[in-house]
Amino acid sequence: MFKKCPKCSFQWDRRLDFLQDPRLEPIGYQVNFKSLAAGIFLFNHDCKGTLAIPAREFQDLYHGPIFKDRATGSPECTEKCLHQGDLTPCPAQCECAFVREILQVVRNWPKKTELLSSDG
Repeated sequence: MFKKCPKCSFQWDRRLDFLQDPRLEPIGYQVNFKSLAAGIFLFNHDCKGTLAIPAREFQDLYHGPIFKDRATGSPECTEKCLHQGDLTPCPAQCECAFVREILQVVRNWPKKTELLSSDG
């Protein structure tokens, strides 16, 4: 099992099922500056439940550059990581930017066209 909704107990057996589910909406990202892959992606399920999934669960979806230095506090930094609800990409060449790119992949994943009920 990949993930289970804490509110309605619906479960996604595979990550692909989760990514394709049109009943899920990414709503935020909580940064973890000590371990970026441990940052949390937040999703709302149509049952009004919220799911938290570590960014590392999606890390393999990103194939671009990962910068070595953090731009936090520099003029280049737009502080997107400090605003949980900001889901837009980061333009800075910052070590944190790759997580925001992963978020774009997740946000733009093609959804299944048929809707399934939350109870299975």
